[in-house]
Amino acid sequence: MFITQESSTFISRFQHLNWPIIGLVSLLSCIGFCLLYSAGGGSFYPWAQAQIFKFLLGFVLMIMVACININHVMKYAYFFYGLALVLLILVHVFGMIGMGAQRWISFGFIRLQPSELMKISLILALACYYHRLSLEDVQTPSFMIVPLLLIFIPSILVLKQPDLGTTILLVIIGISIMFVVGVRLWYFAAAFGVLVVSCPIAWGFLRSYQKKRILTFLNPEQDPLGSGYHILQSKIALGSGGFLGKGFLNGTQSHLNFLPEKQTDFIFTMFCEEFGLVGAVVLLTIYAVLIFQCLKISMRSKSCFGRLLSFGMVMSLFIYVFINVSMVIGLVPVVGVPLPFVSYGGTSLLTLMIGFGLLLNADVNHDLKIPRYS
Repeated sequence: MFITQESSTFISRFQHLNWPIIGLVSLLSCIGFCLLYSAGGGSFYPWAQAQIFKFLLGFVLMIMVACININHVMKYAYFFYGLALVLLILVHVFGMIGMGAQRWISFGFIRLQPSELMKISLILALACYYHRLSLEDVQTPSFMIVPLLLIFIPSILVLKQPDLGTTILLVIIGISIMFVVGVRLWYFAAAFGVLVVSCPIAWGFLRSYQKKRILTFLNPEQDPLGSGYHILQSKIALGSGGFLGKGFLNGTQSHLNFLPEKQTDFIFTMFCEEFGLVGAVVLLTIYAVLIFQCLKISMRSKSCFGRLLSFGMVMSLFIYVFINVSMVIGLVPVVGVPLPFVSYGGTSLLTLMIGFGLLLNADVNHDLKIPRYS
Protein backbone atom coordinates (compact mmCIF):
# COMPACT_ATOMS: atom_id res chain seq x y z
CA MET A 1 0.00 0.00 0.00
CA PHE A 2 1.44 3.35 -1.06
CA ILE A 3 1.25 6.40 1.21
CA THR A 4 1.32 9.77 -0.59
CA GLN A 5 3.12 12.79 0.81
CA GLU A 6 -0.22 14.50 1.48
CA SER A 7 -1.61 11.55 3.45
CA SER A 8 1.69 11.25 5.32
CA THR A 9 1.45 14.93 6.29
CA PHE A 10 -2.18 14.40 7.36
CA ILE A 11 -1.12 11.50 9.60
CA SER A 12 1.70 13.61 11.03
CA ARG A 13 -0.72 16.43 11.91
CA PHE A 14 -3.10 13.91 13.47
CA GLN A 15 -0.33 12.65 15.73
CA HIS A 16 0.37 16.21 16.94
CA LEU A 17 -3.22 17.12 17.80
CA ASN A 18 -3.88 18.75 21.16
CA TRP A 19 -5.68 15.85 22.82
CA PRO A 20 -6.24 17.62 26.18
CA ILE A 21 -8.42 20.20 24.36
CA ILE A 22 -10.22 17.45 22.45
CA GLY A 23 -10.79 15.70 25.79
CA LEU A 24 -12.25 18.85 27.39
CA VAL A 25 -14.57 19.41 24.42
CA SER A 26 -15.70 15.78 24.64
CA LEU A 27 -16.21 16.06 28.41
CA LEU A 28 -18.42 19.13 28.04
CA SER A 29 -20.39 17.39 25.31
CA CYS A 30 -20.92 14.32 27.51
CA ILE A 31 -22.21 16.58 30.28
CA GLY A 32 -24.61 17.98 27.69
CA PHE A 33 -25.79 14.47 26.74
CA CYS A 34 -26.57 13.71 30.39
CA LEU A 35 -28.47 16.97 30.85
CA LEU A 36 -30.48 16.45 27.66
CA TYR A 37 -31.27 12.92 28.86
CA SER A 38 -32.55 14.48 32.08
CA ALA A 39 -34.45 17.20 30.19
CA GLY A 40 -36.20 14.43 28.25
CA GLY A 41 -37.49 12.97 31.50
CA GLY A 42 -34.93 10.17 31.67
CA SER A 43 -35.08 9.40 27.96
CA PHE A 44 -32.64 9.81 25.07
CA TYR A 45 -35.55 11.01 22.96
CA PRO A 46 -36.09 13.72 21.74
CA TRP A 47 -32.87 15.63 22.47
CA ALA A 48 -29.99 13.48 23.74
CA GLN A 49 -30.08 10.95 20.91
CA ALA A 50 -30.02 13.63 18.21
CA GLN A 51 -27.27 15.55 20.03
CA ILE A 52 -25.04 12.46 20.29
CA PHE A 53 -25.36 11.85 16.56
CA LYS A 54 -24.52 15.48 15.76
CA PHE A 55 -21.55 15.39 18.12
CA LEU A 56 -20.13 12.28 16.42
CA LEU A 57 -20.50 13.97 13.03
CA GLY A 58 -18.97 17.16 14.43
CA PHE A 59 -16.10 15.23 16.02
CA VAL A 60 -15.13 13.75 12.64
CA LEU A 61 -15.34 17.19 11.02
CA MET A 62 -13.25 18.71 13.83
CA ILE A 63 -10.44 16.17 13.35
CA MET A 64 -10.52 16.54 9.57
CA VAL A 65 -10.39 20.34 9.73
CA ALA A 66 -7.57 20.18 12.29
CA CYS A 67 -5.41 18.09 9.98
CA ILE A 68 -5.75 19.98 6.69
CA ASN A 69 -3.13 22.43 5.40
CA ILE A 70 -3.54 25.80 7.14
CA ASN A 71 -2.58 27.55 3.90
CA HIS A 72 -5.72 26.08 2.32
CA VAL A 73 -7.75 27.45 5.24
CA MET A 74 -6.40 30.96 4.64
CA LYS A 75 -6.74 30.65 0.85
CA TYR A 76 -10.49 29.98 1.07
CA ALA A 77 -11.26 32.25 4.05
CA TYR A 78 -13.06 34.89 1.95
CA PHE A 79 -14.90 32.19 0.00
CA PHE A 80 -16.38 30.75 3.22
CA TYR A 81 -17.32 34.25 4.37
CA GLY A 82 -19.03 34.96 1.03
CA LEU A 83 -20.89 31.64 1.18
CA ALA A 84 -22.13 32.36 4.71
CA LEU A 85 -23.20 35.85 3.63
CA VAL A 86 -25.17 34.47 0.66
CA LEU A 87 -26.90 31.98 2.97
CA LEU A 88 -27.80 34.83 5.33
CA ILE A 89 -29.38 36.71 2.42
CA LEU A 90 -31.26 33.58 1.32
CA VAL A 91 -32.70 33.25 4.83
CA HIS A 92 -34.72 36.41 4.21
CA VAL A 93 -36.02 34.97 0.93
CA PHE A 94 -36.50 31.23 1.53
CA GLY A 95 -35.94 30.90 5.25
CA MET A 96 -38.10 28.88 7.62
CA ILE A 97 -40.00 30.72 10.34
CA GLY A 98 -39.94 29.31 13.85
CA MET A 99 -40.76 30.87 17.23
CA GLY A 100 -41.36 34.23 15.57
CA ALA A 101 -37.99 34.37 13.81
CA GLN A 102 -36.76 33.57 10.30
CA ARG A 103 -33.32 32.03 10.92
CA TRP A 104 -33.15 28.65 9.19
CA ILE A 105 -32.82 27.26 5.67
CA SER A 106 -34.00 23.74 4.93
CA PHE A 107 -32.16 21.63 2.36
CA GLY A 108 -34.43 18.62 2.87
CA PHE A 109 -31.96 16.34 4.63
CA ILE A 110 -30.56 19.11 6.83
CA ARG A 111 -31.70 22.40 8.35
CA LEU A 112 -29.02 25.10 8.63
CA GLN A 113 -28.84 28.29 10.66
CA PRO A 114 -26.48 30.47 8.56
CA SER A 115 -25.90 32.96 11.39
CA GLU A 116 -24.00 30.23 13.25
CA LEU A 117 -21.78 29.62 10.22
CA MET A 118 -21.12 33.35 9.98
CA LYS A 119 -19.45 33.39 13.41
CA ILE A 120 -16.67 31.13 12.12
CA SER A 121 -16.56 32.76 8.69
CA LEU A 122 -16.17 36.23 10.20
CA ILE A 123 -13.20 35.10 12.29
CA LEU A 124 -11.60 33.53 9.20
CA ALA A 125 -12.13 36.63 7.05
CA LEU A 126 -10.79 39.08 9.66
CA ALA A 127 -7.77 36.85 10.42
CA CYS A 128 -6.99 36.63 6.70
CA TYR A 129 -7.41 40.39 6.19
CA TYR A 130 -5.20 41.47 9.10
CA HIS A 131 -2.60 38.80 8.32
CA ARG A 132 -1.64 40.79 5.23
CA LEU A 133 -1.33 44.17 6.97
CA SER A 134 1.52 45.80 8.83
CA LEU A 135 0.97 47.50 12.19
CA GLU A 136 1.17 50.87 10.45
CA ASP A 137 -1.61 49.82 8.05
CA VAL A 138 -3.73 48.52 10.92
CA GLN A 139 -3.61 51.92 12.60
CA THR A 140 -4.56 53.78 9.41
CA PRO A 141 -8.26 54.77 9.31
CA SER A 142 -8.74 53.75 5.66
CA PHE A 143 -7.79 50.16 6.48
CA MET A 144 -10.66 49.98 8.98
CA ILE A 145 -13.34 50.23 6.31
CA VAL A 146 -13.12 46.62 5.11
CA PRO A 147 -13.19 44.95 8.57
CA LEU A 148 -16.07 47.18 9.69
CA LEU A 149 -18.04 46.15 6.58
CA LEU A 150 -17.15 42.50 7.22
CA ILE A 151 -18.59 42.86 10.73
CA PHE A 152 -21.64 45.03 10.26
CA ILE A 153 -23.14 43.74 7.00
CA PRO A 154 -23.86 40.25 8.42
CA SER A 155 -24.75 41.78 11.80
CA ILE A 156 -27.52 43.84 10.19
CA LEU A 157 -28.80 40.79 8.29
CA VAL A 158 -28.85 38.70 11.48
CA LEU A 159 -30.53 41.49 13.46
CA LYS A 160 -33.36 41.59 10.89
CA GLN A 161 -34.14 37.85 11.39
CA PRO A 162 -34.41 38.90 14.31
CA ASP A 163 -31.57 37.40 16.40
CA LEU A 164 -30.20 39.95 18.84
CA GLY A 165 -28.01 37.44 20.71
CA THR A 166 -26.06 36.33 17.63
CA THR A 167 -25.79 39.94 16.45
CA ILE A 168 -24.13 40.90 19.74
CA LEU A 169 -21.75 37.94 19.44
CA LEU A 170 -20.72 38.89 15.90
CA VAL A 171 -20.03 42.50 16.84
CA ILE A 172 -18.08 41.65 20.00
CA ILE A 173 -15.98 38.99 18.24
CA GLY A 174 -15.16 41.35 15.37
CA ILE A 175 -14.34 44.33 17.58
CA SER A 176 -12.20 42.12 19.85
CA ILE A 177 -10.07 40.99 16.91
CA MET A 178 -9.63 44.61 15.81
CA PHE A 179 -8.54 45.51 19.35
CA VAL A 180 -5.98 42.68 19.50
CA VAL A 181 -4.33 43.54 16.16
CA GLY A 182 -3.54 47.06 17.39
CA VAL A 183 -6.30 49.41 16.20
CA ARG A 184 -5.84 52.68 18.10
CA LEU A 185 -7.71 52.88 21.41
CA TRP A 186 -9.25 56.28 20.73
CA TYR A 187 -11.23 54.73 17.86
CA PHE A 188 -12.90 52.42 20.34
CA ALA A 189 -13.48 55.30 22.75
CA ALA A 190 -15.10 57.34 19.97
CA ALA A 191 -17.24 54.39 18.90
CA PHE A 192 -18.38 53.84 22.49
CA GLY A 193 -19.34 57.51 22.75
CA VAL A 194 -21.38 57.27 19.56
CA LEU A 195 -23.05 54.11 20.88
CA VAL A 196 -24.06 55.81 24.12
CA VAL A 197 -25.43 58.85 22.29
CA SER A 198 -27.34 56.69 19.79
CA CYS A 199 -28.99 54.46 22.40
CA PRO A 200 -32.22 56.53 22.50
CA ILE A 201 -32.39 56.36 18.70
CA ALA A 202 -31.64 52.63 18.64
CA TRP A 203 -34.46 52.04 21.14
CA GLY A 204 -36.95 53.11 18.49
CA PHE A 205 -35.70 50.43 16.07
CA LEU A 206 -36.00 47.55 18.56
CA ARG A 207 -38.87 45.10 18.21
CA SER A 208 -41.51 45.06 20.93
CA TYR A 209 -40.30 41.73 22.36
CA GLN A 210 -36.71 43.05 22.48
CA LYS A 211 -37.85 46.12 24.42
CA LYS A 212 -39.75 43.80 26.76
CA ARG A 213 -36.59 41.78 27.40
CA ILE A 214 -34.66 44.89 28.42
CA LEU A 215 -37.49 46.18 30.64
CA THR A 216 -37.89 42.72 32.14
CA PHE A 217 -34.17 42.63 32.87
CA LEU A 218 -34.52 45.88 34.83
CA ASN A 219 -37.63 44.72 36.69
CA PRO A 220 -38.72 41.10 36.06
CA GLU A 221 -41.35 41.25 38.83
CA GLN A 222 -43.48 43.73 36.86
CA ASP A 223 -44.81 40.91 34.67
CA PRO A 224 -44.20 37.61 36.50
CA LEU A 225 -46.54 35.56 34.30
CA GLY A 226 -45.51 37.19 31.03
CA SER A 227 -42.18 38.62 29.94
CA GLY A 228 -40.65 38.15 33.40
CA TYR A 229 -41.61 34.47 33.66
CA HIS A 230 -38.42 33.03 32.15
CA ILE A 231 -35.92 34.79 34.37
CA LEU A 232 -38.01 34.44 37.55
CA GLN A 233 -38.36 30.67 37.06
CA SER A 234 -34.66 30.48 36.30
CA LYS A 235 -33.79 32.20 39.58
CA ILE A 236 -36.17 29.93 41.51
CA ALA A 237 -34.54 26.84 39.98
CA LEU A 238 -31.04 28.15 40.71
CA GLY A 239 -31.91 28.83 44.32
CA SER A 240 -33.69 25.52 44.84
CA GLY A 241 -30.54 23.61 43.84
CA GLY A 242 -28.74 24.82 46.94
CA PHE A 243 -25.15 23.75 47.65
CA LEU A 244 -25.18 20.14 46.37
CA GLY A 245 -28.30 20.13 44.18
CA LYS A 246 -31.34 17.87 44.15
CA GLY A 247 -29.63 15.07 42.25
CA PHE A 248 -29.62 13.83 38.68
CA LEU A 249 -33.13 13.59 37.20
CA ASN A 250 -34.59 15.14 40.37
CA GLY A 251 -34.91 18.80 39.37
CA THR A 252 -38.47 19.91 40.14
CA GLN A 253 -38.60 23.21 38.25
CA SER A 254 -37.31 21.60 35.06
CA HIS A 255 -39.18 18.28 35.21
CA LEU A 256 -42.48 19.92 36.13
CA ASN A 257 -41.99 22.22 33.10
CA PHE A 258 -41.82 25.45 35.06
CA LEU A 259 -38.38 26.14 33.54
CA PRO A 260 -38.69 27.21 29.87
CA GLU A 261 -36.22 26.21 27.14
CA LYS A 262 -34.44 23.90 29.58
CA GLN A 263 -32.70 22.04 26.74
CA THR A 264 -31.21 25.17 25.14
CA ASP A 265 -30.88 28.64 26.67
CA PHE A 266 -31.60 27.62 30.29
CA ILE A 267 -29.73 24.34 30.45
CA PHE A 268 -27.22 25.83 32.91
CA THR A 269 -30.12 26.56 35.26
CA MET A 270 -31.26 22.94 35.06
CA PHE A 271 -27.68 21.79 35.73
CA CYS A 272 -27.47 23.99 38.84
CA GLU A 273 -30.81 22.73 40.14
CA GLU A 274 -29.65 19.11 39.88
CA PHE A 275 -25.99 19.53 40.92
CA GLY A 276 -26.06 22.72 42.97
CA LEU A 277 -23.37 25.32 43.53
CA VAL A 278 -20.66 22.66 43.62
CA GLY A 279 -21.66 21.36 40.18
CA ALA A 280 -21.79 24.92 38.78
CA VAL A 281 -18.26 25.63 40.02
CA VAL A 282 -16.98 22.38 38.49
CA LEU A 283 -18.62 23.10 35.14
CA LEU A 284 -17.33 26.68 34.99
CA THR A 285 -13.87 25.44 35.98
CA ILE A 286 -13.87 23.08 32.99
CA TYR A 287 -14.73 26.02 30.74
CA ALA A 288 -12.00 28.14 32.37
CA VAL A 289 -9.38 25.43 31.79
CA LEU A 290 -10.48 25.06 28.16
CA ILE A 291 -10.32 28.83 27.58
CA PHE A 292 -6.86 28.99 29.19
CA GLN A 293 -5.55 26.14 27.02
CA CYS A 294 -6.93 27.82 23.91
CA LEU A 295 -5.32 31.13 24.86
CA LYS A 296 -1.97 29.35 25.08
CA ILE A 297 -2.42 28.23 21.48
CA SER A 298 -3.12 31.80 20.38
CA MET A 299 -0.10 33.23 22.20
CA ARG A 300 2.42 30.72 20.88
CA SER A 301 1.34 30.79 17.23
CA LYS A 302 4.08 32.32 15.07
CA SER A 303 1.80 33.37 12.22
CA CYS A 304 -0.56 36.32 12.50
CA PHE A 305 -3.32 34.31 10.77
CA GLY A 306 -3.04 31.40 13.20
CA ARG A 307 -2.88 33.74 16.19
CA LEU A 308 -5.99 35.70 15.20
CA LEU A 309 -7.86 32.56 14.16
CA SER A 310 -7.31 30.89 17.52
CA PHE A 311 -7.97 34.11 19.45
CA GLY A 312 -11.25 34.58 17.61
CA MET A 313 -12.36 31.10 18.64
CA VAL A 314 -11.31 31.67 22.27
CA MET A 315 -13.22 34.95 22.33
CA SER A 316 -16.28 33.29 20.80
CA LEU A 317 -16.24 30.54 23.45
CA PHE A 318 -15.77 33.04 26.29
CA ILE A 319 -18.61 35.29 25.10
CA TYR A 320 -20.93 32.30 24.65
CA VAL A 321 -20.32 31.14 28.23
CA PHE A 322 -20.33 34.61 29.77
CA ILE A 323 -23.60 35.75 28.16
CA ASN A 324 -25.43 32.46 28.75
CA VAL A 325 -24.50 32.20 32.43
CA SER A 326 -25.07 35.92 33.03
CA MET A 327 -28.42 35.69 31.26
CA VAL A 328 -29.85 32.85 33.35
CA ILE A 329 -28.82 34.46 36.65
CA GLY A 330 -30.27 37.84 35.66
CA LEU A 331 -27.10 39.88 35.09
CA VAL A 332 -27.90 40.59 31.42
CA PRO A 333 -31.15 40.54 29.43
CA VAL A 334 -32.33 37.23 27.96
CA VAL A 335 -30.99 37.19 24.39
CA GLY A 336 -31.07 33.52 23.43
CA VAL A 337 -27.43 32.39 23.53
CA PRO A 338 -26.76 28.64 24.06
CA LEU A 339 -24.18 27.15 26.42
CA PRO A 340 -21.31 25.82 24.24
CA PHE A 341 -21.22 22.04 23.71
CA VAL A 342 -23.92 21.55 26.38
CA SER A 343 -27.10 23.14 25.00
CA TYR A 344 -29.14 21.31 22.39
CA GLY A 345 -28.63 22.55 18.86
CA GLY A 346 -27.53 21.10 15.54
CA THR A 347 -25.93 23.94 13.60
CA SER A 348 -24.48 25.59 16.72
CA LEU A 349 -22.79 22.35 17.85
CA LEU A 350 -21.43 21.51 14.40
CA THR A 351 -20.17 25.09 13.98
CA LEU A 352 -18.42 24.98 17.33
CA MET A 353 -16.78 21.66 16.47
CA ILE A 354 -15.55 23.00 13.13
CA GLY A 355 -14.33 26.16 14.87
CA PHE A 356 -12.35 24.11 17.34
CA GLY A 357 -11.00 22.13 14.41
CA LEU A 358 -9.60 25.41 13.08
CA LEU A 359 -8.15 26.21 16.50
CA LEU A 360 -6.50 22.79 16.67
CA ASN A 361 -5.19 23.39 13.15
CA ALA A 362 -3.55 26.62 14.32
CA ASP A 363 -1.99 24.67 17.20
CA VAL A 364 -0.61 21.92 14.95
CA ASN A 365 0.90 24.63 12.71
CA HIS A 366 2.02 26.98 15.48
CA ASP A 367 5.66 26.86 14.29
CA LEU A 368 4.72 27.57 10.67
CA LYS A 369 5.53 31.10 9.52
CA ILE A 370 3.04 32.05 6.81
CA PRO A 371 4.28 34.94 4.60
CA ARG A 372 2.48 37.94 6.06
CA TYR A 373 2.16 40.40 3.25
CA SER A 374 1.49 37.96 0.40
